[in-house]
Amino acid sequence: MTASRRMISFDHETTRFQFRAAAIIHREGHVLIHRATTEESWALPGGRVEMGEISSEALARELEEELGVVAAIGPLAIVMEDLFRYDGRVIHEMGFYYPAEIPTSFPFSTDAVCHRVADGGAMLEFRWVRNDAETLAAMPLFPVELRGSMAELGPHPIHVVVNEL
Repeated sequence: MTASRRMISFDHETTRFQFRAAAIIHREGHVLIHRATTEESWALPGGRVEMGEISSEALARELEEELGVVAAIGPLAIVMEDLFRYDGRVIHEMGFYYPAEIPTSFPFSTDAVCHRVADGGAMLEFRWVRNDAETLAAMPLFPVELRGSMAELGPHPIHVVVNEL
């Protein structure tokens, strides 16, 4: 990447389009999730893809920036087209979800936040949660449709379309 970075995200009237890459990271029956400390809801770690960047490379970059580790990114597992309302606007998000492995040196705790990092103007926190339907259904984890898809990733990508409008 050059010194000039441009996320694939643009606004049109009251709608925002964004291209996001996210990781499904499993360890000991748990999955890693994150949120901004100002938010109540959680999501899978990742971030926006930048112009001229392959989505899997964007994800590796985001994980290194946010977790401080080099991740091994697996093959594309889920493509999600998601339309939802957030903060008074319509968000149209294209999400590519990849299984990823991170070093075992990354903290693992099942009862608390295991990692915090400043990301731009936000403070992010990460935690491990049990990767089962009951636990994930009780969490404010978005997109909701991923909750059942994280436990069993098949050999071919699945396509999920969500229109909450």
